[in-house]
Amino acid sequence: MEKKSALNMCTDITYIHTLRDGWTYLASVMDLFSRKIIGYAYGTSMTAELAVKAVENACLNVKTTEGIILHSNLGSQYTSQEFEYFLGSKGIIQSFSRKGNPYDNACIESFHSILKKDEVNHHKYYEFNIARKTIFEYIESWYNRKRIHGSIDYMTPQAVHVAASVAV
Repeated sequence: MEKKSALNMCTDITYIHTLRDGWTYLASVMDLFSRKIIGYAYGTSMTAELAVKAVENACLNVKTTEGIILHSNLGSQYTSQEFEYFLGSKGIIQSFSRKGNPYDNACIESFHSILKKDEVNHHKYYEFNIARKTIFEYIESWYNRKRIHGSIDYMTPQAVHVAASVAV
């Protein structure tokens, strides 16, 4: 019998304002064990395609997608046929928050809050590409690799992710 993945992930979308392009959207996917952002997509429209792209990028960072549990809210992107079809094609099991309860998806909500407190609220981004570069640098250089978390024994998400990968 094939061993099923025990990986649990969560996903959500947040808004980021730019002066020229208006509202832009970041869809993020977090590994709940390590708190690492393992996939994300950034775009000018809050669509199912954006949500799928974030999960697709996350799938590039795992050994197998079969049996992964992915938790999201009940947003139209996550309840769309496109999103459901993509998850089904990867063997990912979908889990939803209760209606109107953001606490069910607290880890990813917390990440987006930290992103805004640490980075976004301190800058005015002129346009989409400047914001995209800054968000990439924040996630890859700071949040995943340098920012420690009390919930993971004051380690960085990358350190926990690597340690878990070695243990498997």
